[in-house]
Amino acid sequence: MQDAPFATAASIDYPIVDADAHVYEPPGLWQERVASALRARAPKVTRAATGDVWTFNDGERERNVGLMAAAGASYLGFRPSGLTYDDIRAGNYDPGARLADMDADGIAVQLLYPSVCEEGARIFGDDRALQLACVRAYNEWVRDFCRHSPRRLYAHAVIPATGSDDAVAELEWALREGFPGVLISLFPGGSAEPSPADDAFWARAQEARVPVALHIGSFHADGPVKKRRFDPLAVLPRAAVSKSGANTVPLVARMIFSGLFERFPRLATLLVEANIGWIPAMLEQTDDMFLRYRWFTGTSAALPTMPSRAFHRNFWATFMIDTVGIELRHRLNVDHLLWSTDYPHTGTDWPNSRVTIERVFRGVPQSEVRKMLHDNVKALYRLDDVPSRLET
Repeated sequence: MQDAPFATAASIDYPIVDADAHVYEPPGLWQERVASALRARAPKVTRAATGDVWTFNDGERERNVGLMAAAGASYLGFRPSGLTYDDIRAGNYDPGARLADMDADGIAVQLLYPSVCEEGARIFGDDRALQLACVRAYNEWVRDFCRHSPRRLYAHAVIPATGSDDAVAELEWALREGFPGVLISLFPGGSAEPSPADDAFWARAQEARVPVALHIGSFHADGPVKKRRFDPLAVLPRAAVSKSGANTVPLVARMIFSGLFERFPRLATLLVEANIGWIPAMLEQTDDMFLRYRWFTGTSAALPTMPSRAFHRNFWATFMIDTVGIELRHRLNVDHLLWSTDYPHTGTDWPNSRVTIERVFRGVPQSEVRKMLHDNVKALYRLDDVPSRLET
């Protein structure tokens, strides 16, 4: 390929791979798949004055159908509640309709994450039996969803937050079922802080070469929000902070300084939906403070490499609209950057993602654009079935 500057989406002659899209789980998923003894506490949809509402663990938590099913709505049409499953696109939960929506958007392949349980397995409740049953029900459903088109749809298996043994067991199941990646919402031992209890999971993930994803909105010590109240003075700053990486910075620092990547140097971890523009500044300051503080903190023995080196080697990151990150891409690792749509959440520009691609990548060498739209995600997940050129 000529390394001319990228200008138009019409020049793309390879399948675009979306590194972060979501399903919006169908209303009957858990009621149909969880054992009858647990079904009363399993997630269900109720019709209310505020539209359809997901309830968890017999009403312990609630989530309105709204912003996570926004594909096709204009900015003026975003609604945090008031929607029903009759209002949203079938591409949220039906694989055939999803493929049609992907075709309309020029997307060949998607790596899928949940929506209803995006914040993690604790959304189902902290009772171990209930959580494990709900996790497995989701994982089985999304496995079947992807089997509708196994060369275009790939999912991450949700990992439970009930301790290292359960995390490893679900990882083993996911590997047997062919999942290319897994999603954690707490450290594998079940805590928001790293511990030696996590190492069995990390060791198996490294051995299997399976990427471990960390999505924004997770890693909260007190668990998912119980009942959401729409407050614009809270929603807007929270979203702005999250999408600019502010919530992800402490998590990355904890992982690096725990010595995790010295013990598991081939472990692949993926930061999802936090974008990338913040990374160069964080790495510069992290390296500087490491050099100043490593002796009196005792970190010099546990972390012989620079923090930035561990990041470049062991972290990948997805982004959507991040022109600052693209300008600074050579202070990152261009081979570890993955573009995404966030379909069907409010971050998506469906069905006009090609317009967004032209805006974000204009002037970038075409070979680097190809990496971020195609090569990098294929290499990370070992998606050998995805063709290198568009099929005619």
